[in-house]
Amino acid sequence: MSIPRLYVEAALGADAELPGLPGQGHYLGQVMRKREGDPVLLFNGRDGEWRASIAALRKDKVSFRPEAEARPQAASPDLRLLLAPVKRDAMDWIVEKATELGVRRIQPVFTARCVVGRVNLERLGAIAREAAEQCERLDLPEIAPPLDLHAALDAWDGAPLLVGDARGKAPSLSVVLQGKAPPIGLLVGPEGGFTEPELDAVRRRPFVSPAALGPRILRAETAAVGGLAVLQALAGDWAAPS
Repeated sequence: MSIPRLYVEAALGADAELPGLPGQGHYLGQVMRKREGDPVLLFNGRDGEWRASIAALRKDKVSFRPEAEARPQAASPDLRLLLAPVKRDAMDWIVEKATELGVRRIQPVFTARCVVGRVNLERLGAIAREAAEQCERLDLPEIAPPLDLHAALDAWDGAPLLVGDARGKAPSLSVVLQGKAPPIGLLVGPEGGFTEPELDAVRRRPFVSPAALGPRILRAETAAVGGLAVLQALAGDWAAPS
């Protein structure tokens, strides 16, 4: 039987009993049918992954007793996703897959043609946490508060930022990535595309490079996940030597 793997916020260290997060007691007791003393794996994004046991389990409350470090802490490569928010199911899917792909920061950006006017950061954070637990990464991606596109560009730190060219007139993403290493960002526009003034504002930035994502027109969620996979393969930890 698989050992549950859970994110916690408390510091991890041997013989220090620590509390679980809301909902974890119900998950372990009612869903997984675990009992006190059963093994779990814990991580908090700072102290690596630890083998632990369930110290106490009462209804929705649970506490853990870390026993030994299983894996040392390792940071995900500094890959960033900037995207115009899309409808809820698609946005949830993007955050889940971006987490699995090891993205460090997800920045929603509002554009003129956005079909969504608000972002539920708490919901997206919970989705990222569950995805990180499942995919065995040792940290959580940052889900940043949404910004207007121009404010996001003004706040950018100068790292290479690749913007998907929906019409395929730019060099391919693999060509643009040659010689680049993290930090790198990928900017994905809304379903209706950027307006011409927005494109002009993006292209004026010296750190921006247009990049084609293939000969077909992609939905926003496909462009985000497909582009991130290429970034990981050519410049992220997929490309790192084993």
